[in-house]
Amino acid sequence: MAPHAEPEAVTDTSSFVLDDPVLTNGEMHSVFTVDHVLPHRQRSKPPPTSVAAFSSADMFKSKGCFRKPVAKRWDHRLSTESKARQASSLKGAMKYFRPDTISLCGGLPSSDYFPFEELSAKLPISPQFSEGETHESGKIFSAGKHDAREGKSLLDLSIALNYGQSMGPAALIRFVTEHTEIVHNPPYSDWDVCMTAGSTSALEMALRMFTERGHYVITEEYTFSTAIETIAPLGCKMLGIKMDADGMLPDDLDHILSTWDESARRAPKPFLVYTVPTGQNPTASTQPLERRKQIYAVAEKHDLYILEDEPYYFLQMEPFVSGQTHDVPKPFKPAPVAEFLQNLVPSYLSLDTSGRVLRLDSFSKIIAPGSRCGWVTGSTQVIERFIRHNEVSTQNPAGFAMIHLYNLLEENWGQKGFLEWLMFIRAEYTRRRDIIVNACEQHLPTPVCSWVAPKAGMFHWIHVDVTKHPLYKSRCDSEGQVDYATLVEIEDAVFLAAAEQSVLIAKGSWFRAQRGSDTDLFCRTTFAAAPAEKIVEAISRVGAAIRKEFGLEEVGEKQHDDHAR
Repeated sequence: MAPHAEPEAVTDTSSFVLDDPVLTNGEMHSVFTVDHVLPHRQRSKPPPTSVAAFSSADMFKSKGCFRKPVAKRWDHRLSTESKARQASSLKGAMKYFRPDTISLCGGLPSSDYFPFEELSAKLPISPQFSEGETHESGKIFSAGKHDAREGKSLLDLSIALNYGQSMGPAALIRFVTEHTEIVHNPPYSDWDVCMTAGSTSALEMALRMFTERGHYVITEEYTFSTAIETIAPLGCKMLGIKMDADGMLPDDLDHILSTWDESARRAPKPFLVYTVPTGQNPTASTQPLERRKQIYAVAEKHDLYILEDEPYYFLQMEPFVSGQTHDVPKPFKPAPVAEFLQNLVPSYLSLDTSGRVLRLDSFSKIIAPGSRCGWVTGSTQVIERFIRHNEVSTQNPAGFAMIHLYNLLEENWGQKGFLEWLMFIRAEYTRRRDIIVNACEQHLPTPVCSWVAPKAGMFHWIHVDVTKHPLYKSRCDSEGQVDYATLVEIEDAVFLAAAEQSVLIAKGSWFRAQRGSDTDLFCRTTFAAAPAEKIVEAISRVGAAIRKEFGLEEVGEKQHDDHAR
């Protein structure tokens, strides 16, 4: 008998599907995993490949998902603007498109006149993810103009570079749907996804969907500065909730809402929560599971709606150990996918039994910011409203980005390879986190500076004891307090002192949700961009700037004095 031929390696999202003798003829598992992708695809219809084809998450979910309860409705929370939006007439007409249809309806240019016959990119092969390894062993993936028509691919340039439906092309919708079910397994059945031009754009749309002028938006007392700058022009106000090292305090949130006085506040009781639960920007706080459950319970009690902005979700790190720096082995050795996912703090989406969460995901921090591509996940009702906004603004991400992401995620990595890439960048950011925190321990004056080592993300939040600044001491009143103007003056002085040392740090006041209410001095640093040696040098310069500004002795002088004694 001849030996079996060796099968050619394919990704778990390849269009070539092998029968699974266990799963093909039986029920799908209740928890969808990377191992179920191939057999599930075999039992399902492939994504449509016509230009501007309709798609939705329902086309690609596991059968077990549809046995879950449905989300509650949010008509009472949607804004007047959102309720008024109607579906696009031209895009809506495409639901009548059939393979033999001749369309004289939509103004979709002929791909004959797209001056791009083929686009290609050299991409890393899992698990050889480093820049050096990609240079040596990376593989070139190409997309042609008519690959879909020729049966070579599910997404080609004739589709990606033309107008499309605002949820995004079906081939990418399938990938993010599977990813969402694998990672988050939402507890209700009628959830959907929509591609976005990044989370900043998605946040602006979500805010317009849920807020009216004069509304308050609930967030942490320190939050993403762009969120503040997006909310203010909408005529809304920020309600900053107190924080600790684990993020937003549920007791403070509950107390403020339980005692809300609409007359005194001149605003209706707020219901919209904007939060960055993991590696929060700017504080780097990460809400543990119990904290998330407590905040979700408050949301249920007060009927809140949560915008879960999670660009750093997969950058959850190993614990920090002083004096040590985690190593990233070459070649990188990924952990089993199930182990990786089990060690992540569950998302709000995974806890969302009533459909009160809109999750914002982005490729910006995990692939590249310039992709301007991400996706949102929420109840079908909310996503339908989001699509209506999308249709008259960004429409969808740029086709150039989507075709390359399709080749990277679908044709190259597959679901398993993508998760292994996320393990790799988590390891790299853990190493960088160690470098900056160890540099702080070595170079910052601890009588003035304090911090908590980040558990996730790409930011390091440093508290500077403003009471020890000479200006504070000279201006404090009988109760040991200074006015806000003095606090800002000291913050400016620290910022400029660092700038004079040729290093830029971010002022804490830029992130204060309720502007002008600062009582402490913070600065935000990042370990995302600079090389390791530059990170250490930058922190050394920050330390020198703070010592000079606070009138402290230099490190070298102190070490010399200690040695002399």
